This record gives sequence, C-alpha cells and structure tokens, in this order.
Amino acid sequence: GRGRSFDYSRHGRREMSVTAQEFKRIVAQAEGEYPNECCGAVLVKDGSPADRVFLPCGNIQDELHAREPERYPRTARTAYHIGPDDFRAIDERVAKGYRPLIYHSHIDAGAYFSETDKRIALFEGEPLYPNAIYLVVSVLEGKVADANAFAWDPEQRDFRPIPFRAD
Repeated sequence: GRGRSFDYSRHGRREMSVTAQEFKRIVAQAEGEYPNECCGAVLVKDGSPADRVFLPCGNIQDELHAREPERYPRTARTAYHIGPDDFRAIDERVAKGYRPLIYHSHIDAGAYFSETDKRIALFEGEPLYPNAIYLVVSVLEGKVADANAFAWDPEQRDFRPIPFRAD
C-alpha cells in the first residue's frame, strides 16, 4: 500500500510516540516470542491521535523458511515476515488515513535499522509506506533492553533515527 505523505514536523523535528499501554504490549509480545522476532503495527488516524489500532502480527518467517529455504534462508530468530492477512489489515487502515508504526524485535542484538529491515521497508527503491515509523526493539536474553524509531528521509533517500517516546 502507498500511504499519502505525512507532515512529521512537530517543534521542527520528526518524532513518534506510542502510549505507555501500547509500549507495554510491544514489550510483552517481544519478550513472549523470544527467541524469535516479533512484529506488529500501531496505526494512528491522521488528525485524530485518539483513534488508534494496536495490531500484533504473526511472524511467518519460519513457515517461509521451511517451504523455500533458498529464498528465505533466515529463520524467525533473525528475521520477520508479516503474514498476508496482517499486511492486508495494515493496508486497509493506511488507505483510510491511518499512519503506521511498524515494529519488530531484534534478538540478542541492538535496536538498529538493519540493511534487511531497509530492504523489507522498500519496494523498487521506494518506501512501501512513506509516512511509516519503524520501531526496532532490542531483546537481550529474553528482556527488552532498548527501542529506537526510524523514518524515511526523502532527501537522504534512507531511513534515519527519529525521537521516540512511550507516554
């Protein structure tokens, strides 16, 4: 799905926040699915921040790896793949004016936006969701240790860190 542009400016900078309850749910999912990566989305209606949908998604990476190991060499421990039904649910909300925050965890690694994350977020060199925020949660030995947010920078043609908070 292609979302419309979103004005990230707020006091001159891009930032993203999730509610404390949403972040608790992300942490619980990340720790609960350890040692596999978790994934999901928080969708926020443009112009109506109280209109929010929390959508934990299934990571189907192990299924893909079992079916086509050459095409999908990684397992869910080191990769995530949102299933088609969950992707459809995200697309439907984006089409209705929701801004997506797409989250996933890194297992026993830092909360950085990897080259694989970038490849997943792009289609033919353009962001799948230009207005999306990507939240990466680091899970070390079963416990969330860190979280960082990233957004597409059209001038740099890359994903850049942005301020993130749970409040």
